[in-house]
Amino acid sequence: MASQDDRPQSELRRRLLMGMAAAPLAGFLPKAAFAQTPPTSAVNTTGLAVTDTEVTVGILHSVTGTMAISETGSVQAEKLAIEQINASGGVLGRKIKFIQEDGASDWPTFAEKAKKLLVNDKCAAVMGCWTSASRKAVLPVFEQYNGMLYYPTFYEGLEQSKNVIYTGQEATQQIIAGLDWVVKEKGAKTFYLLGSDYIWPRTSNKIARKHIENFLKGTKVVGEEYFPLGHTQFNSVINKIKLTKPDVIYAIIVGGSNVAFYKQLKAAGIDMSKQTLVTISVTEDEIDGIGGDNIAGAYACMKYFQSLDNPNNKEFVAAFKKMWGDKTVIGDVTQAAYLGPWLWKLTVEKAGSFDVDKVAAASAGIEFNKAPEGYVKIHDNHHLWSKTRVGLAQKDGQFKVVYESPDLIEPNPFPKGYQ
Repeated sequence: MASQDDRPQSELRRRLLMGMAAAPLAGFLPKAAFAQTPPTSAVNTTGLAVTDTEVTVGILHSVTGTMAISETGSVQAEKLAIEQINASGGVLGRKIKFIQEDGASDWPTFAEKAKKLLVNDKCAAVMGCWTSASRKAVLPVFEQYNGMLYYPTFYEGLEQSKNVIYTGQEATQQIIAGLDWVVKEKGAKTFYLLGSDYIWPRTSNKIARKHIENFLKGTKVVGEEYFPLGHTQFNSVINKIKLTKPDVIYAIIVGGSNVAFYKQLKAAGIDMSKQTLVTISVTEDEIDGIGGDNIAGAYACMKYFQSLDNPNNKEFVAAFKKMWGDKTVIGDVTQAAYLGPWLWKLTVEKAGSFDVDKVAAASAGIEFNKAPEGYVKIHDNHHLWSKTRVGLAQKDGQFKVVYESPDLIEPNPFPKGYQ
């Protein structure tokens, strides 16, 4: 029988999520003395799940189904942040308790579980979702019942809500900046756009096409195709790519489908050292399933890579691995998910209240200096200022950062000319 260390990483991570993880690194932050705890009546005027000693939040991600490969890391990061916050004094003197629900890679299930967390469990905030389809499914629920969602995934933009803090990047910070980079650095002229068949890849590629055709001189799209979630047969489109010979394969395939796609690309003889591929959907979490040998040489445009060399990130990676095991990896969305509980804590303390309206009003301008990606700040539009980075996939499953924007990029979820 295989030992635990020999089992697939995805199984190990799932077992860890069932409560088998070791205690987190207690020394990540210095323990803060407990501030005088304000009375519950003063900090909770809307009937949220807040007592004199505890406050309840929700965690809502897919830990089953095709999206589990991507969302497992988000759950791990949120639990780490909660452990660290509790170890450093909690929020307004209260320890965070979490209730976890499984969206099961099914958008109606996400909406159902969101309603449970807000209406039945009265969670003060929810950390959750990955795909834009799941976010779109829960958004009406959060707005109807006045909940607060911390959403960690890079996404297409074209959205803003009082009830959401978007801790990942929107299109101008990732798609447009990444296309500008590949045209400048690689002299790219032709693009083949690929995506999973739901709102984020389709809208992202719509933005990408408009940027290529309207804003990048002498460039064009030579193909565009979409595939159902969980799709595993890519040989037909790979043959089309070989015939078309685009300068850039622009891939927005998500979840478990990535494993089949990149293995089939390699099997078809497409050499990433000669064929430029740019993805905005593959992080270290997905490479854990894909295998580094199958994707080495591809580029990813993100704001965070595990390999970032800064003190914040070194502490974060050490704490994450101590809690979840040395073999775990950390991707962009995982890091953005880690920001959620911390930004919520800082905002609650600024507002002096757990009330959602007060938290929403206090969010703009919140700064987090200990973010693994570096300094982050919440914009008035509830998105984060962040840098754009491009990483080159390595055989060991990590990325080598080959480009970093010199400054933080202001979030602009409604860019003119792209809607």
